[in-house]
Amino acid sequence: MSIHAFSISHAVDPVTQAKIDLAAAHRLAVLHDLEEGIDNHFTVTVPGYEDRYLILPFGLHWSEARASDMIVFDESGATLEGEGVVELSAQCIHAPIHRITGARVVMHTHQTWAVALNMLKNNRLLAASQSAAYFQGRIAYDDNYAGGADTLEEGERLANLMDDNHTMFMKNHGVLVVGDTVAQAYHLLYMVERVCRAQVLAMSTGCELEIISDEIVAQVKAPHQNDRHDKRERERLFFEAMKRIVDRELPGYAD
Repeated sequence: MSIHAFSISHAVDPVTQAKIDLAAAHRLAVLHDLEEGIDNHFTVTVPGYEDRYLILPFGLHWSEARASDMIVFDESGATLEGEGVVELSAQCIHAPIHRITGARVVMHTHQTWAVALNMLKNNRLLAASQSAAYFQGRIAYDDNYAGGADTLEEGERLANLMDDNHTMFMKNHGVLVVGDTVAQAYHLLYMVERVCRAQVLAMSTGCELEIISDEIVAQVKAPHQNDRHDKRERERLFFEAMKRIVDRELPGYAD
């Protein structure tokens, strides 16, 4: 990110900043091969509201997402601000999850390696690596794919299944993460793809996986007193670094 862009991102109002971060996340998903063109959805609760949500209007490719493109919609599917419409499954999945779980950010994709794992009869993510250990005990599993989401009841079902987890594996479908910030949610989405890829590759060898013990998993997940950066600060630094990459590779998201 340029010095100019960095200063802007620290001077704008919360709604504008949310739009900038949301646009950046869409473009990052393209760079990280997490997107399906115009499908799948990232949403953010509008700062200052509990029942209004920001989204990229349906029909725009994620690589061209701009802050000024973002529209505001509500659970009825009405566009309250901006030009464009919210796609039906985004309305039906995201709005109830925001409402019921209180999540400020919801990201749902059909990213390749997460989908590959969720195509298996046993799609459980295993604590066989340090990165995977961080997800232990924080993944909800939806094992009952019943077709496309076209009712609010489906979103409510998913929200209740989500409980207090931050990640959901949707069998035969995809993956969904929730967070308090765009930085937090995107970091989860990025990392879950990497751990899914590692597990699928390891499983493809046909050799038995070495699972980390519960005791070591707990140790890995525990905060370290000597760590100079807490979890939230790491998420912020991660996302700021990623936005600098977008500024080089796919600039223009803050427009």
